[in-house]
Amino acid sequence: MGIVIDIQRVKKTKKLDQGLILKTERYRQEKCASLSFEVSSDGGTEPSALVDDNGSEEDLSYEDLCQASPRYLQPGGEQLAINELISDGNVVCAEALWDHVTMDDQELGFKAGDVIQVLEASNKDWWWGRSEDKEAWFPASFVRLRVNQEELSENSISTRSEEQDEEASQSRYRHCENKQQMRTNVIREIMDTERVYIKHLRDICEGYLRQCRKHTGMFTVAQLATIFGNIEDIYKFQRKFLKDLEKQYNKEEPHLSEIGSCFLQNQEGFAIYSEYCNNHPGACLELANLMKQGKYRHFFEACRLLQQMIDIAIDGFLLTPVQKICKYPLQLAELLKYTTQEHGDYSNIKAAYEAMKNVACLINERKRKLESIDKIARWQVSIVGWEGLDILDRSSELIHSGELTKITKQGKSQQRMFFLFDHQLVSCKKDLLRRDMLYYKGRLDMDEMELVDLGDGRDKDCNLSVKNAFKLVSRTTDEVYLFCAKKQEDKARWLQACADERRRVQEDQEMGMEISENQKKLAMLNAQKTGHGKSKGYNRCPVAPPHQSLHPIHQRHITMPTSVPQQQVFGLAEPKRKPSLFWHTFNRLTPFRK
Repeated sequence: MGIVIDIQRVKKTKKLDQGLILKTERYRQEKCASLSFEVSSDGGTEPSALVDDNGSEEDLSYEDLCQASPRYLQPGGEQLAINELISDGNVVCAEALWDHVTMDDQELGFKAGDVIQVLEASNKDWWWGRSEDKEAWFPASFVRLRVNQEELSENSISTRSEEQDEEASQSRYRHCENKQQMRTNVIREIMDTERVYIKHLRDICEGYLRQCRKHTGMFTVAQLATIFGNIEDIYKFQRKFLKDLEKQYNKEEPHLSEIGSCFLQNQEGFAIYSEYCNNHPGACLELANLMKQGKYRHFFEACRLLQQMIDIAIDGFLLTPVQKICKYPLQLAELLKYTTQEHGDYSNIKAAYEAMKNVACLINERKRKLESIDKIARWQVSIVGWEGLDILDRSSELIHSGELTKITKQGKSQQRMFFLFDHQLVSCKKDLLRRDMLYYKGRLDMDEMELVDLGDGRDKDCNLSVKNAFKLVSRTTDEVYLFCAKKQEDKARWLQACADERRRVQEDQEMGMEISENQKKLAMLNAQKTGHGKSKGYNRCPVAPPHQSLHPIHQRHITMPTSVPQQQVFGLAEPKRKPSLFWHTFNRLTPFRK
């Protein structure tokens, strides 16, 4: 199960930044030598260069870009460098870009920002690593290698000798002495990756999109809008952003560079990534449908070769903006770590870090909503006798669900399944014989309701003795809806869920969180196609959509995880999922089965 490195055998740990750069550059130079020139549109060759908004070219060849950052241009270079460093007894650390939640003992779970020690990286998709004394597999696409690798204490448990104490003291001194170099490394990484990113964006716009527009018989305007989204707007914005960075970049003494203001000045501009990230799942779907036909596969490959692009499929290129926007907070966090408070850029870097974290948070929240709408649509299709507007017309996430007893005006008790979404509460009834069937019974507009907690005893409005009860009172009609839970804990969960629903609605309004009408229509259309020809409610259990308070559960693996191709990456580069243990737990909470 993977290669486990005995860290205790490492007698002396050392800084890896120079070793990582040297080893990776050596690999880059070998692999990128044949890609130093681009083929122009008229068939000639011309040196690759970046063109700014004024039409001038930067003195930066494609070979220079290859030497700037290997893992964005040649993924194999990263693996080779990592394994060489590990084999030499060095400690290689990576930072998590996204949460990886798993219930599988053979996968490593972590949260965004956690540090993972990479122990083996021979597989390009899944690496073997350690976090909090646990060793397991984790998806390589979820992490970013640290520019400045931290030293690992040789023996933190045993009592140190005087010689070891002296060595530790010298190590701390060297750390302080090299802090400028560490800041230099991070600044260079930011600059180099920005230049490479611009190259990728230009390749998408000029190598793919421009050629697609010439072939009107193969692509409609709507198809191109779906596949490429607002990539041209992002390209234009990033060129301006890179120009701002270059102005603030001190080539002679990079550690003196003050780039924090660039992020702050362009903070609002980064909002255009929301549209692209929202559009990305639809782009993957449209592209996958086209790739079923050989002529499209050949066309896109011809575009790549004509543009002299690296050997990555078009879906891999289209994923880069999604990955890039989530990488900024980690880069700025590392830069802040090596920026002293006396540095002129400290306050701006700190503010920029918070700003980019908020941007990434907004995009991640939109991604989570997009993940849920397909399942919500399929859930609605499975409900027998649905009436009125589609659930997605007003809602995009499930907050809570469970059984409650509804007390009518006449004092009758009705056992119902309730599903609390943002803006509305849906009521369903179980079939008497087939408990896995649900019938639609109505809904309440939560925007018009006021929640009232009731103590145990007689309720004056209904003149009934109640226990574990609460009610919803309409602000417009004063109509009262009384509900009773089986247990006090169930009631507490419902009260908290109602409060969460109001909070999330307010947050969505403040952040401008919206799911486009096209995405809602597409989700409903796909759900109806999936259920076409089936007897509603009889052929499958109407499993409720996932609760958004929980992190997504990723694919389970018994042995080493299988490779995750880029075209299967959904949203912010998360592995493709399959039904997980979560659904078994959920079904126990909402017993649809007989």
